[in-house]
Amino acid sequence: MMSHKAETIQNGVMLNAYPDSIGEHLGDCIQMLQKAEFKDVFSLFYILPTFFNSDLDRGFSIIDYNLNEYLVSKADLKALDELNIQLKFDIVLNHLSVASPQFKDLLKNGTNSKYKDFFINWNSFWKGHGTLNSDGIIIPDEEFLNKLFMRKSGLPILKVPFPDGSKQPYWNTFYQKIIYNKINISDLEQIEELSKTEKEAIVKKVNSAIENNEVLDDLDFGVKEKTEKEILTIVKRNCTYLGQMDVNANSELVWDFYEETLTKVKKYGCKVLRLDAFAYLHKEIGKSNFFNVPGTWDYLNRIKSIADKKALQLLPEIHAEYGAGLHHKVSEKGYKIYDFFLPGLVIHTLEKKSNSALLKWAQEIVDNNYAVVNMLGCHDGIPVLDLKGKEINGTYNIGLLTDEEIDDLMNLILDRGGRVKNLYDSEGNKISYYQVNATYFSALGEDKQKLLLARAIQLFMPGIPQIWYLDLFAGKNNYKAADEAGNGGHKEINRTTLTLSDIENSIKTDIVKNQLELIRLRNNSKAFLGNLQINDSLENEIIMTWKNNDDMVELKANLISYKFTITYNESGVNYINEY
Repeated sequence: MMSHKAETIQNGVMLNAYPDSIGEHLGDCIQMLQKAEFKDVFSLFYILPTFFNSDLDRGFSIIDYNLNEYLVSKADLKALDELNIQLKFDIVLNHLSVASPQFKDLLKNGTNSKYKDFFINWNSFWKGHGTLNSDGIIIPDEEFLNKLFMRKSGLPILKVPFPDGSKQPYWNTFYQKIIYNKINISDLEQIEELSKTEKEAIVKKVNSAIENNEVLDDLDFGVKEKTEKEILTIVKRNCTYLGQMDVNANSELVWDFYEETLTKVKKYGCKVLRLDAFAYLHKEIGKSNFFNVPGTWDYLNRIKSIADKKALQLLPEIHAEYGAGLHHKVSEKGYKIYDFFLPGLVIHTLEKKSNSALLKWAQEIVDNNYAVVNMLGCHDGIPVLDLKGKEINGTYNIGLLTDEEIDDLMNLILDRGGRVKNLYDSEGNKISYYQVNATYFSALGEDKQKLLLARAIQLFMPGIPQIWYLDLFAGKNNYKAADEAGNGGHKEINRTTLTLSDIENSIKTDIVKNQLELIRLRNNSKAFLGNLQINDSLENEIIMTWKNNDDMVELKANLISYKFTITYNESGVNYINEY
């Protein structure tokens, strides 16, 4: 089959939002983009994966890659095409929902399922390399267990019911949720030794415990131990499982699924495909289950061969310490990379009134010709782990910030109301901050001038600027949403849904009008198609100039006052805008 060169991606500015971040569905967001105020503002749109059918982790637990018809229509895709807005989507390489057709077939048919090897049975994977515990789970030998990279407390498994009545542990790196459903008297029908009155009392106690999130194993039913176990078995069987189940990339069925998925997203108009969680895909005994080599490269090359046939550009998503150098290695392989360093660097730059760390990174991008997509805020959080140094083969590679500077950054954002996501070891002990969740505006102390300068810095950095919708409208931390989302709901602090009325009111404010003006300039100026020059300046200043033949645009910023000017030429006329 012929290989096609990936289509050219516009060098404009990218909007980032859920289909229902503005109003109730994607059509409402499109109404916003059709307004005169948004003319020539965005050339690309990264639509988050509730675009597809999903059930957990706000879209990243994919059921299937068909359109979520409640939020998205074919008419929406046509409207975006008419606006000349190119689209970016996700493929979640590492996992699928327990509600996916593949996993549902596994639950229904067990070892007779066509998909028995599509997912990773934890015990099958570790057989011969660990010890079976009293819960029927193999605990890997310490030499292997200590190498695992955990995204949550405890072992990365979810036990699910099989047709034979057993509960099988499946590899589950990311989110899971078990919802216990209320029972009724008929559910206890098989327990003959209980009277109707006893059953009524037990049903009432169980349902009250479920409603109040009590620990079911702690309930005292006042019956024999054998009968109590029968009751709990019935209760626990009557539950709904949600989880992002890791797929087995050793299965050819998984690669058939990837090919089918890339065909679908191409049909929707995808130009850029973000590879979510790709670094967790390769798993091997004795490896860390995160960016294993050469396995990860082999998988990446294989997905690229599929993408090339569909003329899709890939954007691998990887969070790792700067000192690990993975960003450099991925770029060397010819891929675009995410600039996860910029969000923390910009806050550090503004708060410390020092350009040194930021400009060091900017110069590295230029010197190495990294093709990046950068951001300030996003759907996930403000990365901090990424800024750290790391020891590699006995040599410590310094980070973009020192550990002390990162602690200062974390504490500052937490003092301003941020929430924290951590990483854990196999024992459930916290080993590192991962990211902090806050709106970018709140992380900057809700200072509008700081936000405007942060946006200007982002737009002058190399790469494609990706802009979180809420930051554009100076959104504040949503504590109510985060609290109502419960355990693990910290990300909702930065996902407030805006109404079309909110948009109408916001576009009249200076902070929004000025950002739109800056973005429009970045989206349209031919100067940004040229080369970036980072000029000599005082430590408390930033001077960055883009030149492309006769086109020029320059940012001069004061990190003490946060005031800045942008000088540019247009049709042979020079302009100076002060902010």
